[in-house]
Formats: sequence, structure tokens, C-alpha cells
Amino acid sequence: MIRMLQDLTGLDPTQIPLDDQDVMSLFQNTSALGIVPEDIGGCKLGCLGIPEFGTDFAMQMVIDCQPKHFSDLVRISGLSHGTDVWLGNAQTLIQEGKATISTAICTRDDIMTYLIGMGLDSEESFKIMEAVRKGMVARGKCKDWDVWKKDMIDHNVPDWYVWSCEKIQYMFPKAHAAAYVMMGWRIAYCKVNYPLAYYCAFFSIRASAFSYEIMCQGREHLERILADYRKRSDTLTNKEQDAVRDMRIVQEMYARGFAFEPIDIFRAHSRNFQIVDGKIMPSLSSIDGLGEKAADAVMEAAKNGPFLSKDDFRSRTKVSKTVIDLMSDLGLLGDIPESNQMSLFDLVG
Repeated sequence: MIRMLQDLTGLDPTQIPLDDQDVMSLFQNTSALGIVPEDIGGCKLGCLGIPEFGTDFAMQMVIDCQPKHFSDLVRISGLSHGTDVWLGNAQTLIQEGKATISTAICTRDDIMTYLIGMGLDSEESFKIMEAVRKGMVARGKCKDWDVWKKDMIDHNVPDWYVWSCEKIQYMFPKAHAAAYVMMGWRIAYCKVNYPLAYYCAFFSIRASAFSYEIMCQGREHLERILADYRKRSDTLTNKEQDAVRDMRIVQEMYARGFAFEPIDIFRAHSRNFQIVDGKIMPSLSSIDGLGEKAADAVMEAAKNGPFLSKDDFRSRTKVSKTVIDLMSDLGLLGDIPESNQMSLFDLVG
């Protein structure tokens, strides 16, 4: 996705500043997007569709942790990738006011550096970190824990910190978390500053159930479908659940004042969304029933000139009659006749 954004914008992602306040604000509110939560179904943050932070679970973590700096986001990423690190552990400590996102155990490195800072021997601190992050302490398989625990207490390590160590089953390394957050931050920067490029890249690469028929017929149509899906949220199929995730990004795009350009089968790409005249033209593969290989065939066939009829279109592309009928209903085939014979009569007439 970052590579596609680089191609679309000409921006070198390594030059994106990691202290941009507008980007940071996405993890606090929706103001940098020029919208309010009510525009996007009540979502309080602007990080929908941002890797590491775009799911409801991750956004609730962000809301609970109230990050203010890039480093806070790295810690949240560490929490989200650990096992028994957030739920029933750091979340509880933060809610009870015993810890903050800056002091809770979030990545494996935190343990060693904190214990060394509290005066424990560096080798012992490393061993404690390794035992905790592998879940040996939580599973009661660390023979030295009682000795280490006493040493931690003797060095004024808080009881809640020891308790937290005893809960952890697996911890994420800080370097991994930092790399993931840098990736997400760079994408978030484009979301704020190059929105059309961002939505093109997201829909092209990360959307898994994008539907031209559902999502590209205007904001009101999308809102009706989304409202219906939400009413029956308990009975949605896996594909419909995926569609909801994509629809929420489309909803945000519409709310920010952007729109789709109708697919032109002679200009549309088979798999990638494009910026056309200040709007976003969806890919051919976003048409329901038109898979990527079939979309490739349509794009290649379109290079050889206009289609004389629907029969000609079907013959040259091998697309099914069902999909051709849908494309016709959506107005994507223009006014071409059903068969070549009819077009010949029209020429004679």
C-alpha cells in the first residue's frame, strides 16, 4: 500500500515526518479529516483503515490509552500483539489508575529497561524479561521467580508491576511494533494530506469485499445499505461482515466530500482504483461477479477498440451473461445492442 501511495503521490515515504500533529490527531478525534463522529456512524477517531489501528478493538485500545506521542502508539501496538498483555492486564491497570500507557508493560524490552532503571542487575533483568515474555512465569514454570520477585520488591518495583508480569503469556518486541507503527503512520499521513491517493490505495489493496453496485452509487444509497446491514449485524455472513468494514471507509470518504467516477470500461484498470478528474474510478474487479482474471480480460479486450454489441463483449472477454447483464443495468456498457446483427441493421437504417 505504501508503494502504491508513493507511485500516486511521488512522495518518498521515508521523508514523512513522524511528529506531524495532524496525523497524531487521528488517534484522538476526527478533526484532521474535516468531519465529526456523527458523519461516520459515531466513530470517535480518524484512524479507520490505518494498519494496526483501524479495527474497533484497536480503536477502543487507543481511546482507553489516550496516546499523545508517536512512542505511545508503539506501546499500543505492542499491547495489541501480545497475549494476556492488554485484556485483564494493562487495560485493568490503566482503568484503575495504577498505570498509564507510558508506564504499563507493553513490549518485552520494557521489562528489562525498566528493571535496570530500578537498580536490578542487568543480566538478571534480561533473564526476567525472557521468562516473562515467553509465558514461563504465568505458567508457573520459572524456578527462579520467587527469588527474582523478592529482588524486584526489594528494589521498590510496584506490586502492580509484579502482578502484570505474572499474567503475561507472550510479548511483542519493541522493534517490530515500531516498524508496524511507522508503516501505519506513513499511510495515515497520506490519508490526511493525499486523501484521493489514500482511498485509491486502500480500496485497491486492503478492501476485501468492495462492491461497485453497493458502494459507488452515491452516499445516500450506501447509507441505506449500511443501515440495513447494521440492523441485522448478528446474522451477517462473513462476506457481508467484510463488506461492512469496506463500507465504513467509503462512508468516511463520502463524508469528506469525495466521490466516485463511474467506471469507464475503456479507462478503468482491472485491479487498481485510479484518480480521474478529481474523483476515484473503481477497478473493473469491483463489479460483483467479475473476478480479477475476468477483469484482466476485459481490460485487454478494451484495448482492441469498441465493442459492437453485448455478444461481441461476451465473445472477446469470456465474461458470463449474468455479469454482462449487471454491467448493463449499471450503465457501464452504454447503449450497445444485444447482438452484432442488430448493430448492422442500425447501420443500414
